[in-house]
Amino acid sequence: MDNNNRENGSAFNYTYSAREQEELKRIRQKYAPPEENKMELLRRLDRSVTEKGTVISLILGVLGTLIMGTGMACAMVWQGLWFIPGIVIGLIGIGILAAAYPVYNHVTRKERERIAPEILRLTDELMK
Repeated sequence: MDNNNRENGSAFNYTYSAREQEELKRIRQKYAPPEENKMELLRRLDRSVTEKGTVISLILGVLGTLIMGTGMACAMVWQGLWFIPGIVIGLIGIGILAAAYPVYNHVTRKERERIAPEILRLTDELMK
């Protein structure tokens, strides 16, 4: 930069090469907040509707299976005193297992109701 530019208050401008520009863009992308397009947001919301119900029903299924197995063990292995309590424990486990699918349906329906306005808004925007 020459003295005339310094005296006039002009700033020194430098243009980076194409390779340096690409490097600058890559570095900037690491720190810039990610831009999520509306279609990806719509897909993510749609997937999230069933996730909560799936997790809850899996927990109920595993818990019910463990309880039913405990009841079976009580009834079959320790037959004497534990036979009747083992059957009762096993039936409780079967009841929990049987409740897993209706609980999944209920939770999924509630999540759909909760997320429906956002899904409809996004689909309206995307269809225009």
